[in-house]
Amino acid sequence: MIIVDRFAPEAAALRETFDERFADPRSTRADRFVWDYWHVPGQYTALRTPAWTYFPPRVYAAFHRRLVAWGRETLGCHDVSPPWLSLYVDGCRQELHGDLPHGPWAFVLSLTRGRAFSGGQTLLVRDEVLDFWQDFASERSVEEGQLLRAIEPRFSRLVVFDPRIPHGVRTVSGTRDPREGRLVIHGWFVQPRPFVRGPLRASALAARIADLTDQLGGWLGALPLAGMLGLAFDVDRRGAASAVRVLSDTTRVPRAEEPARRALVRRIRAAVAGWRFGAQRGGSQVTLPLVFTRE
Repeated sequence: MIIVDRFAPEAAALRETFDERFADPRSTRADRFVWDYWHVPGQYTALRTPAWTYFPPRVYAAFHRRLVAWGRETLGCHDVSPPWLSLYVDGCRQELHGDLPHGPWAFVLSLTRGRAFSGGQTLLVRDEVLDFWQDFASERSVEEGQLLRAIEPRFSRLVVFDPRIPHGVRTVSGTRDPREGRLVIHGWFVQPRPFVRGPLRASALAARIADLTDQLGGWLGALPLAGMLGLAFDVDRRGAASAVRVLSDTTRVPRAEEPARRALVRRIRAAVAGWRFGAQRGGSQVTLPLVFTRE
C-alpha cells in the first residue's frame, strides 16, 4: 500500500465543480442528472458517475496527466482505467471484495472535505489475516485493528494498493447532504510496461528484457509466484545500468517459499545491474515492471 497526502493541486478545482452543482438543492440543471445509484444487495451501495465526463475537460485533464505520470514513474503502469467518481452518503458502503483482473494496482483519490459523517474509511485486510494460521497463538486476543487497515479519506489523499487484497469501504453514517459525504475518484493503474526518460532506445531495452525473460524461466522453477515487481534504474552515458532499486513489489508466494522469493528478487536486481547498452547522448532513467501470473 502507498499513501500520498496532498497528491493533487487540482483537487480544489475538482471539488469546486462538485460543490457548485449541489449548491442549490432545488436546481434541475442537466449536469445534476448523471449519477447511477449502484446497489448490489449485501455488497455495494454508492452513487457513481464517470469522472472523466463529470468534470469540465480543462479541470480534469491536468489531474489525469498527473495521475498517469505518477503511475508510470512509480509503478511502471502506462495508463489508468477510466476513473469513477463515487459519492457515499448515509448508508453507503462496500463490503470486502477483491478486484480481479482490473489492473495490478488500485487507487482512491479523496475529494472529501471535513468529517460530517462517521465511517467512510478504506478498509484492507491485513496480511496476517490472509495467512492467519501460520503463527496462530491460542492465548492472543484479536480485534478489528489486528484484522483490518482503515485509511481515512482525507482531502487530496491518494491511496494505492494491491487490488487482490480484500478491501471495502466502512458504512457512512450521519449525513445525506452530498456536499458532506465521502467523495472519491477511483480506478486502477493498468498496462504495465517499461517507461524510459532519456535517449535510451526502446529496441535496446527490449533486447535486454527478452534475455531476462528467458533466464526467469529457469530461475523460477516451481516457485508459485504471482504479482508485479516494479524496478527502476539509471543508464549513464557509457550505457551502464546503475542504482537498480525496487519501486514496488506485490509478488506473493506461500510463506514457506518466502526466502526463495526474496532470493529471486535479489537475483533479478543483480542481473539488471549488469546490463550494458551502447553509448548514449545522455543519461536515462528506466522504470521496468515485471508481471508474474499463476494459473
